[in-house]
Amino acid sequence: MANHVSALKRARQTEKKTAVNRANTTRVRTSLRALREALAKGDIAAAQAQFRATVSLLDKSVQKGVLHDNTASRYKSRLNARLKAVASGTGAPKAAKPAKKAKAKA
Repeated sequence: MANHVSALKRARQTEKKTAVNRANTTRVRTSLRALREALAKGDIAAAQAQFRATVSLLDKSVQKGVLHDNTASRYKSRLNARLKAVASGTGAPKAAKPAKKAKAKA
């Protein structure tokens, strides 16, 4: 544990910032999960509403420094592509890829 007054103060500030960042990260991840579930169900209206809320949360997380700008842009782009695919009915929701099996060396 820190002994200097300034180090003690920094430790207190770090605890507060960590709590805030964790709450923001959790909020974003929950919104992303809800959107992915709506896409998996094929509920277009719910997915579009959830997409707008998720994009808003992603932008706010960039402003707060929780996510990098390019990371949020990548999320938004990929989620929008999945939303369009489900809405048009041309593409099924993208499923998780199965894990590759490691080859045994002889």
